[in-house]
Formats: sequence, C-alpha cells, structure tokens
Amino acid sequence: MAVDETAGPAGTGRRRSAPRGAAARVVVPDVRAWVRSTPGTHIWLLVLAATSCVMAAAPPDPRSFLLHQNNTNLAELGSRPVRALLGSALWTESPAAFGLYALCFEAVHAPAERWLGTRRWLGVAALAHAGASVLSQQAVLLGIHAGRLPASLARTVDIGVSYGLAGVVGVLAHRVRPPWRLPYLLAAAGFLAYPLVTPGRTYTDLGHVIALLIGLACRGLTPRGRAAPGPGRSRPRRWRP
Repeated sequence: MAVDETAGPAGTGRRRSAPRGAAARVVVPDVRAWVRSTPGTHIWLLVLAATSCVMAAAPPDPRSFLLHQNNTNLAELGSRPVRALLGSALWTESPAAFGLYALCFEAVHAPAERWLGTRRWLGVAALAHAGASVLSQQAVLLGIHAGRLPASLARTVDIGVSYGLAGVVGVLAHRVRPPWRLPYLLAAAGFLAYPLVTPGRTYTDLGHVIALLIGLACRGLTPRGRAAPGPGRSRPRRWRP
C-alpha cells in the first residue's frame, strides 16, 4: 500500500511553513520602506553606532580627548561653536546608552521625519539642540559669575543627542489630536521638568526643558491644515528633503 509522505507530521510542517515565509516577505519590505521614508533618522543613527563603537573600543585617555573635543561646554562654544554643536550631536558619553537611543530614534525621530519631511524635521532637531545647548550654558556662565557654581563647569563634558530628542518630542505635540494633546504635553513636561525640582538637578535638566519649549514653538514648521492621522490610517510617505 502506498504511503503519502506529506500526510504525516513532516508534511504538515512543510505546509505550515508557507504562511511563515509569506509573513517574512511582508515584514522585510515594510522595514525597508520604513528606513527609506526616514533617511535622516537612520543616517544619524548609523553615525551614532559608529562613534559609540569607537568610544567603546578606545582606551581611557583617547576617549576623554574625544569627549572634550566634541562637546558644548563654555570653553568649546566660546572657541569653536559650530564644531562644538555639530560634534556633540554625533557622540554619546556612554556607548552602553546606544540601544536606548536607537529605540528613542525609532519612536520619536522617525515618526517626526515622516510627518514633517527630512528638512523640517532636521531643522527642529537642530534648533532644539543648538538653542538648548547655548541657553543652558549661559545659565552656567551666570552661575559661575554669581559664585553659585564652580568655575570648573566651564570645561565639563556636555555631549549627546538628548536635546534634539526633547525638541522633537515638543513639536510632535502638534500632531497629537485633542483631547490627547494636553495630557501628552503634561506627561512630556513633567518627565523632563521633574529633575529640576530634585537636589541633583543639573544644567542638562534645564536644557531638556528648554529644548522641549523650542520644539513646541516650532509650530510654523508643521504641515498646516492637515489633521493628524488616526490609528490605522498612517501611511508611508516618500522621502522629501
């Protein structure tokens, strides 16, 4: 009597593998479309990955040199402001934080870039990064002159991409539909402002609040007259500079 080899468990396994293969074929193009629609986010993330690897592999002395050459403290802003602002946005003080930043980029920067377009999204992030860096360091300068802060803070390391993230969180408030916009803003402001009322507050905590306010003030860079897409209605956008 002939035996149908496909009727047994092995055959069942082969038949069930087809849906999994089809799902993989759907997921991979979706990931590619997501990356293509947010080129700025993923190029920035790729640079951060490279610099984080450099920081992780570098001995202590070269690592300290890189941090002090690519940060926005008072000394660097006073001598080479453009290089300081650009460099500080491309490095992280702790390479171990890259995974968290990658999640934040996908959750914050990528949706904002799809909504605003690459040029306007980058403009918001740059304004928030530069504005928060300069204003928070001016607060440090005033504190030093008033004798409330040590002069050594003029050369402390101020590096990272969190100001840009906070600014984009602010501009995304204009994409949230009422009545959820106010709870969104209260949650974001509470999360970023809470450290300012704790004993361990720093100028970086002040910078985060400033960056959030700068992003919120960038309403003029948002697509005017367009309702935010509701759940299930968002669609991929073609990249536009």
